[in-house]
Amino acid sequence: MGETYREQEAPLLYSQKAESTLNRTGTVWTAVAHIITAVIGSGVLSLAWSLSQLGWIAGPVAMLAFASITLISAFLLCNCYKSPDPEHGPTRNRTYLDAVEMNLGKKAARVCGICVHIGLYGFTIAYTVTCAISMRAIKKSNCYHKEGHGAACDYGDTLYMILFGVFQILLSQIPDFHNIQWLSIVAAIMSFAYSLIGFALGFAAVTENGHIKGNIWGASTSSAAEKVWLISQGLGDIAFAYPFSLVLIDIQDTLKSPPAETETMKKASTISLVISTAFYLLCGGFGYAAFGENTPGNLLTGFGFYEPYWLIDFANACIVAHLLGGYQLYSQPLFGNVEKWFVEKYPNSKYVTDDINLKLPLLPGFRLSLFRLYFRSLFVVSTTAIAMIFPYFNQIIGVLGGFIYWPLSIYFPVEMYFKQKNIEAWTTKWIVLRTFSLGCLLITSFALIGSIEGLIAAKLS
Repeated sequence: MGETYREQEAPLLYSQKAESTLNRTGTVWTAVAHIITAVIGSGVLSLAWSLSQLGWIAGPVAMLAFASITLISAFLLCNCYKSPDPEHGPTRNRTYLDAVEMNLGKKAARVCGICVHIGLYGFTIAYTVTCAISMRAIKKSNCYHKEGHGAACDYGDTLYMILFGVFQILLSQIPDFHNIQWLSIVAAIMSFAYSLIGFALGFAAVTENGHIKGNIWGASTSSAAEKVWLISQGLGDIAFAYPFSLVLIDIQDTLKSPPAETETMKKASTISLVISTAFYLLCGGFGYAAFGENTPGNLLTGFGFYEPYWLIDFANACIVAHLLGGYQLYSQPLFGNVEKWFVEKYPNSKYVTDDINLKLPLLPGFRLSLFRLYFRSLFVVSTTAIAMIFPYFNQIIGVLGGFIYWPLSIYFPVEMYFKQKNIEAWTTKWIVLRTFSLGCLLITSFALIGSIEGLIAAKLS
């Protein structure tokens, strides 16, 4: 099989030895690929539905507002990648949690850690649900094509979730974030493909209809309370569509210098968010324009579109390919944080620190960690199991968006900015940023409450 050897310090991603030998080769375009993989994910599929709840004015305004807020947050976070050290020079903060601990202390880092890990864990659940829905949609599309649009083409999600989980167990053995650039590039291409298809199908439907559906008030409901809940879910879905603050610093740590990593990351963030928001407005806008009040919750799997069935199949296949990589983009930082903690807690455990060199016939050699194998496999099994229990697309992403957007995209970046720049209380800048943070808190709290109500209602129905 091979020989066992021991890392005396920590896993490659986190050790001091790794810091000196790690070859950072990322560029602005690999960062753009990572960001687009993180941003244009399953969230884009719900944006037409979100617009249908908010209407033609509030919907696009909400998208542009969240995009602007996310860009401001990204710029604040980019500045947190390095912290000044008078004795040894600037210190790299390799993850979001490292930056929070360095700037705000260990107590803040613990609170942030809870939000980060719940967010990362939640995204993998959402991706499992979405991928299963897309795999099922391929089968349904072919059934409708053969049997007619009125056929009872009903299939479950369980088998597809298990299949997705099996693939993720294999992909999860990729050692760390620095080894998934190729996966992000493939995933980014896939996200462009299915977003363009969603836009093209919506555009074709509007052209065929001869008019734009929808109105400035959004979909009608049976009661004012129901309208309020649906608006809040729509806002939660839009917040979910801008999630990359979770992994921004991890992405920044892959970049080479010069130029400075902060400069490259700000450029990549701007390019990515402009591209993503343009896709969101086109895909969501034409989806709503095509279906109006009947806009499906998931544009490509809700079967507002039936034909051409082969294009629907291809779009959903692209979603599956994208989410295979997107799952790793969100799970790798979590894997790294947990494994770092175990190495620090049990530095003398061979089970935790040892790797095995494997060489299989016709394949290149690779390193296998039994701890990594068992822990990451258990992680994938747990996300798959929860996805089976709560397979509700719009409600899941609304809850996640409402829960993590404010603390991770607004609160901690603003607080770290105050600390870095020594902003005094009650100065103009302090008041403006505090008001900005409070306003975002109120909006995302509203989105979270409504999405939780929708999730409970879906589970009970």
